[in-house]
Amino acid sequence: MTYGIEIIFKIAGIGILTAVINNILEKSDKKEIATLATIAGLLIVLALVVNMISGLFSELKMIFNLY
Repeated sequence: MTYGIEIIFKIAGIGILTAVINNILEKSDKKEIATLATIAGLLIVLALVVNMISGLFSELKMIFNLY
């Protein structure tokens, strides 16, 4: 479970891409779809973070021999 700086770049990249898509959709008067795109980006990042936290708890269980 060694995460380096690449996870920060991955989350930042998803955020930038979501912001660009959001701006493009809002400029073309598709505000509802822009909101859905923003929520989709948020859910992708949330899934990454939940996966990392799950890995952290697995590591802690293994370190302290809790099964």
